[in-house]
Amino acid sequence: MVSNYGVILFHTTSSAMKAEKILKQGGFEVKLIPTPRQFSSDCGISLRFDWEQAGAVRMLMEAAGVEVDAVHPL
Repeated sequence: MVSNYGVILFHTTSSAMKAEKILKQGGFEVKLIPTPRQFSSDCGISLRFDWEQAGAVRMLMEAAGVEVDAVHPL
């Protein structure tokens, strides 16, 4: 089974929450989730999103100045 989701890892919980707010305002469907075990992160919360929108999500995070640890397919 192929997943169509991606996950954004963050250094802090506040960055994750800020990213969620910004992406939802931008019309993206996102969900805060526990950081998957296969990924290491300083923060235990990650943001799941539609992987087909990865480029737009990254651009919006950069434009908004949200500090992102990593972006991975899930």
